[in-house]
Amino acid sequence: MNAPTPHTLLAQQDISAHLHPFTNLAAHADVGPLVITRGDGIHVIDEQGRRYIEGMSGLWCSSLGFSHPRLVAAGIEALQTLPYYHTFNHRSNPPVAQLAEKLLALAPVPMGRVFFANSGSEANDSAVKMVWYYHNAIGKPGKKKILARHKAYHGVTVAAASLSGLPTNHRDFDLPIDRISHVDCPHHYRFGLPSESEEDFATRLADALEQRILAEGPDTVAAFFAEPVMGAGGVIVPPATYFAKIQAVLRKYEVLLVADEVICGFGRTGAMFGSTTFGMQPDILTCAKALSSGYVPISAVMVSPAVHAAIAANSGKIGTFGHGYTYSGHPVACTIALETLRVYEDEHILEHVQALAPGFQARLRALGQRASVGEARGVGLIGALELVADKASRQSFAPELKAGPRLAQLAQEEGLIVRAMGDTVALCPPLIISEAELGELFARLERAFGRFEATLG
Repeated sequence: MNAPTPHTLLAQQDISAHLHPFTNLAAHADVGPLVITRGDGIHVIDEQGRRYIEGMSGLWCSSLGFSHPRLVAAGIEALQTLPYYHTFNHRSNPPVAQLAEKLLALAPVPMGRVFFANSGSEANDSAVKMVWYYHNAIGKPGKKKILARHKAYHGVTVAAASLSGLPTNHRDFDLPIDRISHVDCPHHYRFGLPSESEEDFATRLADALEQRILAEGPDTVAAFFAEPVMGAGGVIVPPATYFAKIQAVLRKYEVLLVADEVICGFGRTGAMFGSTTFGMQPDILTCAKALSSGYVPISAVMVSPAVHAAIAANSGKIGTFGHGYTYSGHPVACTIALETLRVYEDEHILEHVQALAPGFQARLRALGQRASVGEARGVGLIGALELVADKASRQSFAPELKAGPRLAQLAQEEGLIVRAMGDTVALCPPLIISEAELGELFARLERAFGRFEATLG
C-alpha cells in the first residue's frame, strides 16, 4: 500500500489554521486542500503547476474566466481613486449610482430601486427582511410566512439557510427558523408520477401550492422564493408551464415572488436573467456571483416600484430604513461590477452563450445515454448529470459508494473541475469558453466516466 502523499507547506498551513466552509472538517487533515494559486481564461493552476479547466466557474460565478484584463484594470483604478466609502445616511459614490441605474435598465421586469450587499446569502437575507418590512408598511402585520422549495439553495445566513431546502444546511444548526417552510421540489424526473407529463406535473405542484397557502391561511403567507434553475440542489430545470401556473396562484393570494438569480443571472441561461428564460415576473430579484464575475464580493436586491414605495414611506415614519452593511455599495466592488456588465455587452457574451448552448446541451445529453446516468439536464451553459445504479428503475447508488464525489475526483485527475452534489455532477463553465475548449472539457469528462464505470464492475 502506497504511503499518503505528504502535504506541502501551504497545505499544512491551511489544515492547521483554516476552518473551511462546506467541507468535512474531520477528514480535512487527511484529505488536504487543493491549493489553487493562479488562473487565466477558463483555467486555474494549482501550487504544483497543474492546469485544470474550471468547469464550475469556481462556485458558479467566474463568468468571464480568471484574470480578465479589463476587470483587473478597473479594480486597480478604483483602489487608487476611492478605496472605500459607505452609503449610509445619504452618502453615495459614482460607481454605486451608475451600477444601480444600469441594473434597473437590465432588469427583466420594471424595478424601482437597487440595494447592495456582499453575497447571495446577504441578498436573500435582506429580501426576507424587506418582505416582512413591506407587509408591516402596508398594514398586514400577520402576512409574514415565507415559502421556499425542497432542494432549494438560497444561502447560509440564518434566514437564507432556512429558505434553503437542503437537510445538511439545517441539521444541528437549529434551522429552519419560524415562519419559513418548504413546498414541493419541481424535479419531474424524480417526483413526477408514472406517465405524468411535465405539464401535468406542473399543474399538480401549482394545485399543491394553492392548497398549502389555503391551509396556512392566505392572510399569513407573504412570499415565495424560487431560483429559475435550482443550482446547488442539483441543477433542476423547471418543468414546462411550471412558473406560469405557480405565478397564477401567487397573484391570486397576493403572495410576493422573489426570484433568486444568484446563479442564473447575467447570461447563464442564455438570457440576461433566468426570469426572462422562464417567464418569471418577480416582485423582488436577488443577484450576485456573475455580477462581478466573482472577482469581488457584491450582490444586489432589486425591488419593484410598489415594494419600494411602501418601504420608503415606512422609513419616513420611522426616521430611517434600519438595514444595510458596512460594504453596501462599496466603490471598488461597484466599479468592477459595472465593468463586468460593460464586458458582457462589448464582448457579446449573451450571443456567445446562445451560440454555444445547443452544442453544450447536446454533449450533455449524449453523456446521458451512458448506463450510469439517469438524467442529463440543463439550459444555456449550465447542466448536470444524475448518476444511477440502475437506469431502468432510476435506483440511486448506495450512499456509502459516494458515486458523485468519485466521478468528480476522477475528473479532477483528468484536469477538469466539476462539482458533485450527492450523486449529481454539475457543469457551469465560464461563459467565455470557446467551442474548442468546450470539446476538451467533454473529452476529459468522457475519460473520467470511462474510468468511473470501469470501477463499477
